[in-house]
Amino acid sequence: MPFIPHTQTDVDEMLAQIGVDNIDALFDEIPAQLVSDRLDNVPDGLSEMAMLQYMAQRAEQDQGYTCFLGGGSYDHHIPSAVWDLTTRGEFMTAYTPYQAEASQGTLQLIYEYQTMMASLTGMDVSNASVYDGASGLAEAVLMAVRANKKNKDGRVMIAQSVHPHYTQTTRNIVRNQAVDIDILPVNANGLIDDAQLDSAVDGIAPSAIIIQQPNFFGGLEAVDAITDWAHGQGALVIAVVNPMSLGVLKPPGQWGDQGADIAVGDGQPFGVPMASGGPSFGFICARAAFMRQLPGRIIGRTEDLEGRVGYALTLQAREQHIRRGKATSNICTNQGLLVTAGTIYMSLMGPQGIRETALDCHRKTNELRQRLLGRVGVTEFFSGPTFHEFALRLPVPAAQVIDYMMQRRILAGLNMADFVGSDIEHASNGLLIAVTEKRTEAELDEYVSVFGEALKALSEGAVA
Repeated sequence: MPFIPHTQTDVDEMLAQIGVDNIDALFDEIPAQLVSDRLDNVPDGLSEMAMLQYMAQRAEQDQGYTCFLGGGSYDHHIPSAVWDLTTRGEFMTAYTPYQAEASQGTLQLIYEYQTMMASLTGMDVSNASVYDGASGLAEAVLMAVRANKKNKDGRVMIAQSVHPHYTQTTRNIVRNQAVDIDILPVNANGLIDDAQLDSAVDGIAPSAIIIQQPNFFGGLEAVDAITDWAHGQGALVIAVVNPMSLGVLKPPGQWGDQGADIAVGDGQPFGVPMASGGPSFGFICARAAFMRQLPGRIIGRTEDLEGRVGYALTLQAREQHIRRGKATSNICTNQGLLVTAGTIYMSLMGPQGIRETALDCHRKTNELRQRLLGRVGVTEFFSGPTFHEFALRLPVPAAQVIDYMMQRRILAGLNMADFVGSDIEHASNGLLIAVTEKRTEAELDEYVSVFGEALKALSEGAVA
C-alpha cells in the first residue's frame, strides 16, 4: 500500500465534491513567489534494498570512534533491556493516546514517567514530554509570560551561558508572540555575575529569567542567589537542566528559597542513543500553580466504581483537543517512544544508579581535565567547578585539533566557535570536552596521547 493510498479517481471525486478543479486551488492563498515547483536537493527515489544498503554504509561511518562530544547530547551507556523492551510491538506501534480507555498501558507508562521526572527535578508536576529540550525551553518561555500575572511586560532574560541552539530555537518560536528575548551576559568565568544582575536588567524587571545548570560551557551557576534575586524582582525562573546531573546536583525545585518555577531539558542522557543528533525527548516540569499553563497533556491516576486503578488524560491543553484556539501550544506532541526508553532507563537505574553514573562521569572528567592542562600552552577557557563537561583554550585552532584526532578515531569535542561564533573572545581556540561513564582509563590515556601529538604536530606546522 502506498503511504498516501488515494487513487487519482479518489482525488478527482473529492475535488469535484468541494467544487475546485485541482489540488493547487486549495493553496491559492500562498503568494506565487513562495511556491517552488523544483526540489533540486532531493535525490531520486531508491528501492528498499538500495536504501537499506545506503543507510547501512552511512551507519558504519559512525562506528569505531571514541566519543568525547557533548553540548547537549552525550554518549552514555544504555542497558540492553531499555531498547529490548522499548521496541516491543506494544510500544513501537503506540502513538499519542487520544482514546484513554483504549490505551491504559501507554497511559500508565506516561504517568510513571511524569512521577519520576517530577521527583528528579524537585517540581510538582510534569507533562508528557515535548519534542526536545530546545523547543521545551520555548514552551516554558510562553508559559512564564502567560503565568506571570504581576509582570506582563513580555521581556525575558536568557543567560549567555545557555546552549546557543536553545536560545536560537526559543527566539524563532516566540518572536511573533510579543516576547522580547534579551541576553544576560556572562563574566570572565563564563558564568552569570550575580553581583551585576541589577545593572544587567537596566532597571526593568523581566517576566522571566533563564538559567542553565550546568551551563553550556560546563560551569556551575550560583543558582540559589540568582533565583532569589529573580523572585525579588517579580520574575519567574526557568531552569534548563541536564537530567543526569541531578543525580548529584541540587534539583531546580530546591534552588533558592522558593525553587525554580519551571524546569526543562533534554532527556537524551536517559536511554536515548546520540544517533547523529536525534531524535530525543524534551521534558517540562513546573510548580503546581502553573500546571494549567503546561503544554500538551498530563496523565492522572484514578479508580473506577469497583476500586480498580485506571489512568486518564487529566489535562489536555493542546489544539487537537477541545481547546482549539485557546490551546497553550500547537507543537506539543509528546515523544512517546523515546519517553518509553527514558522511563525504562530510570526504572532500571533508580536514584542510586543515576547518582553513581553521575559521580563516575564527574571523576573521569576531572581526571582528563587535569591531565590535559598539563600540556604546554593549554589553559582553562573558564575556571571553576564543572560536572562532566569543560572548555579548554588551546594554543592552536580547535578545529585543527578536532580534525587531527578524528583521523585517529577520536571525537575530541566541540569547536566552541561553531556555537558561539565571535560572541566569546578566542572561541576559535576553545574546545568543549565531555566525559561520560563509558570512557575507560585506556581511552583517556589514548586521548591524552593523541591530543599531545596533535598539539606538537600543529605547532610545528607538520600538518597542512
